[in-house]
Amino acid sequence: MSRRLLSRALGILALAAFGATAVGAGPAVAAPGGSLAIRNVCYTTSQAGPYAGTADQAASIWNNATANINMAKCGSNVSIRYTTGGGSYAVRYSLGNGYVVIDTQQAAQYSPLRIMTHELGHILGLPDNYNGNCAILMSGGSAGTSCTNPYPSSGEAAQVDRNFGSALSATSSAADGATVFQDSWPAPAGALR
Repeated sequence: MSRRLLSRALGILALAAFGATAVGAGPAVAAPGGSLAIRNVCYTTSQAGPYAGTADQAASIWNNATANINMAKCGSNVSIRYTTGGGSYAVRYSLGNGYVVIDTQQAAQYSPLRIMTHELGHILGLPDNYNGNCAILMSGGSAGTSCTNPYPSSGEAAQVDRNFGSALSATSSAADGATVFQDSWPAPAGALR
């Protein structure tokens, strides 16, 4: 078993042993050896329509890229929705809590998996980065319609791990107020490219 899988298994066992419930961005539980356990970020695709599978793929991408989170269909802390028109965006209430909206019109222009993974990145605490670099997931639509890369860079994944691994986020349960992340698809006029 790889070290990452062993760490994830120990984290899940620690959660079960301490009777913790699987809620989005709930408190981290110390695993044997004093390390932080994996924190569950629960999502639902009940309103995702044709993008339910895309949401599952995006969650898997984040799970494979990070060490401190486990995105799973275990509740509704993150709701995935779709619409026609109005744009794709994310609303984060607090770290690991909020909702993602995928616009079918934008999904026809841009990679739906890149959009979904990008928007989940906002829920995980990442801001937009309009640098036009396709290798940077949070560059969003500034990388153009030909960019289909759905994977976070190592720096983006490390930032999510820091977000969820820090003592402050591990003990904080207060909402930080709703933060809306819009206009990534395409990047707003005047954004760096």
